Amino acid sequence: MPRVKRGLGHLKKRRSLMKRVKGFRGGLRKLQKQAKTADTRAGMHAYRDRRVKKRLFRRLWQVRINAAIRNYDMSYSAFMGKLKEKQVGLNRKMLSEVAASKPEVFKKIIEFVK
Repeated sequence: MPRVKRGLGHLKKRRSLMKRVKGFRGGLRKLQKQAKTADTRAGMHAYRDRRVKKRLFRRLWQVRINAAIRNYDMSYSAFMGKLKEKQVGLNRKMLSEVAASKPEVFKKIIEFVK
């Protein structure tokens, strides 16, 4: 069986791995075997958390809208139901931005919905 010398391919693979684990602690950034597992796990968490981030932001927007709407004696669910009824095309992100930065505009939206 002839011997295979990895050479450039091996170096390239190692360099790219070490670049990805730069900033990790201890052997996770220095030792190839540990770095490889750390990189795999980091990728797994990154993949999962890109989806979790969307959920968290939606929750934040709901809390903001609810807090703003409570000042006008209305619940979040009732407000969202009436928005859908009136076919207002504003999403939760925009509603929360308006509620936080422009309360007078938000008040007009509420009056329109009521």
